[in-house]
Amino acid sequence: MRVLTMVGTDHHPFHRLVRWVDEWSRRFPADDCVIQYGTSMPPRHARGLAYVEPDELNAWMDQAQVLVCHGGPTTIVEARRLGRRPIVVPRRSRWGEHVDDHQYHFTNRLAQTGQVLTASTQHEFEILLDAALADPATVRRGDTDDDRQTAATVQRFGSLVAGLFQA
Repeated sequence: MRVLTMVGTDHHPFHRLVRWVDEWSRRFPADDCVIQYGTSMPPRHARGLAYVEPDELNAWMDQAQVLVCHGGPTTIVEARRLGRRPIVVPRRSRWGEHVDDHQYHFTNRLAQTGQVLTASTQHEFEILLDAALADPATVRRGDTDDDRQTAATVQRFGSLVAGLFQA
């Protein structure tokens, strides 16, 4: 598969990302595109599955040429572990995609250090996706000390955020 998109398992729908990828897929039907859409609306043009078993998802992530995802720390760490620099569209609270903007702030920090590519508009997203498909090296990462430190930081961040929402 060329493009794998993951919105994760959060109960908030992420229609915006599904719509962007699905619209891109409509214009490029020859490109194999799969969207894991969770509670969002299913795609109309791309292949879609609401949820995928973790082992199957990891296999798909390993095989896909380009990974597109929400700004969830676990998803990003897994993509980075597989040697990828994902295209990330963070969920935003103002559109009901999450409870706060931690994904936005977190992914902006990662983007500043070149560890992810981020898009805040559909146009930016399409430019990044087209560039990634034209030159797959743009979405591969090199092993650096920064990458290892970031993975540890992301895992710690995820633990702290999860602790905020425990009942």
